[in-house]
Amino acid sequence: MRRLRQADADMTQGVIWRQLLDFAVPMALGLLFQQLYNTVDTIVVGQFVGKEALAAVGSVGSVVNMLVGLCAGLSTGASVIISQCYGAHDNARLHDAVHTTIALTFLLCIAATVVGLAMVPLMLDLMATPADVIELSREYLNIYFAGITGLLIYNMGSGILRAVGDSRRPLYFLCVSALTNIVLDLVFVVVFHWGVAGVAYATIISQFASAVLVLIVLTRSDTAYGIKWRQIRIRRGMLGRIMAIGFPSGIQQAITSFSNVFVQSYINYFGSACMAGWSSYNKLDSYITVPLQAIALASTTFVGQNYGSNNLERTRKGVNQALGMSLVVTAALGVLVMIFSRPCLRLFTADAEVMEYGTRFIMIISPFYIMSCFNQIYAGALRGVGNANIPMIVMLGSFVVFRQVYLLVNRIAFDNSFLGVSLAYPMGWVVCSILLFVCYRRSVICHPEKAKAKAVEEVAAE
Repeated sequence: MRRLRQADADMTQGVIWRQLLDFAVPMALGLLFQQLYNTVDTIVVGQFVGKEALAAVGSVGSVVNMLVGLCAGLSTGASVIISQCYGAHDNARLHDAVHTTIALTFLLCIAATVVGLAMVPLMLDLMATPADVIELSREYLNIYFAGITGLLIYNMGSGILRAVGDSRRPLYFLCVSALTNIVLDLVFVVVFHWGVAGVAYATIISQFASAVLVLIVLTRSDTAYGIKWRQIRIRRGMLGRIMAIGFPSGIQQAITSFSNVFVQSYINYFGSACMAGWSSYNKLDSYITVPLQAIALASTTFVGQNYGSNNLERTRKGVNQALGMSLVVTAALGVLVMIFSRPCLRLFTADAEVMEYGTRFIMIISPFYIMSCFNQIYAGALRGVGNANIPMIVMLGSFVVFRQVYLLVNRIAFDNSFLGVSLAYPMGWVVCSILLFVCYRRSVICHPEKAKAKAVEEVAAE
């Protein structure tokens, strides 16, 4: 059992950039393998089924992310609390946080399955899904939501491991899952000719595999964060702390994804070729932002542990170094994808019209990627100290309210111009980054006196 204890990492001491890198690299590799789910699905249906199937699978991401984002937000809340307890070396509270998290996850699995299946028809109508795509989209979503339990359990379980500094084992589980997904995609689509249903079944089976693996590891662990099945129950006080951080984050992600349903309707206005081009671009986008996501998650864990140990100076240094790392890597990837846009898009389709749309999206949006670094790192830092409300409010205002107003103005004033629609996401990133920078500078991280006052309030509340 000794190996299980060595997998975690105390980030309250040591070289900061190295700790961030040690955490972020396995995390990034894990996210890359996670992206393989939909990417392989997209490649297989694009090459072996047709552009309508490519559009169907690629255009439903915002619908899926509504529920997944809500649950992921709650996972973030659990991870922050667990990382703070771990940083403070409070094993009793760490035990309670983990077991409350697992109990909450099982309840979320039931709710997400029921709600997901129920909302499919409405979401497809809201996206104004074209007639040649809608039945394929419906088929994919129904299968996906019926098997969403595997994804939710894996996300929550891996969140527990990452909160204590272990980003390697979640990577190993995703490697197994991604390879399983690739094999099943080819078998179900190329051999059995199941089409869109085949890639959906391959995805949920692969996700269940990763869920089983993470539960086995947590069950076998003899640490304070190991699962003791007879002790799984919801501690009301701990649930309240998790929800205070996770619910705002989850609501922000869910509402943002819901608003993206309407953004998708603006894309759908240009037809199935544009939808397929947007889907292909989105797959590349998901890879470009992987290092940023990994560094942001690393900074959240870093901030949580160091805030838990009352080391604000080290916390600030960690945020600054995380921001610098993310800017360098994201800028480099943005340039590369612009240079090699057509070879990359050719992975998904050989259709000239689809590739033309995809190339236009890449050239317009890629220069703005560095703006995402500011909002993701600062939002992660604020969540790390337990302040999830500010990122929620700012991101909802930027990614939902501002973006929808912007698109409406573009429709009325510029007849839904392609350039205007393409800039909807970048403009939201810019607004969000400016606002979160201001909020970060005013937070407890930059003002020790506020941190002391907050600590007194938390003690009084307990």
